[in-house]
Amino acid sequence: MAKTNYAFEKRQRDLQKKKKKENKQKRKTENSGTQSEATDVEQPEGDRPESDAAQSAD
Repeated sequence: MAKTNYAFEKRQRDLQKKKKKENKQKRKTENSGTQSEATDVEQPEGDRPESDAAQSAD
């Protein structure tokens, strides 16, 4: 019977963890970029000068 190569298995687990961590970091940076763009879009719509708001209320 073949002997289990624990060092190889550990290396494979470490590589999977590293890859998962990199993907997670990549998603976080992509999400933060899309959220800042979304807030930029929302601000001009909600940012009405008070004089315009007062005129439309009359």
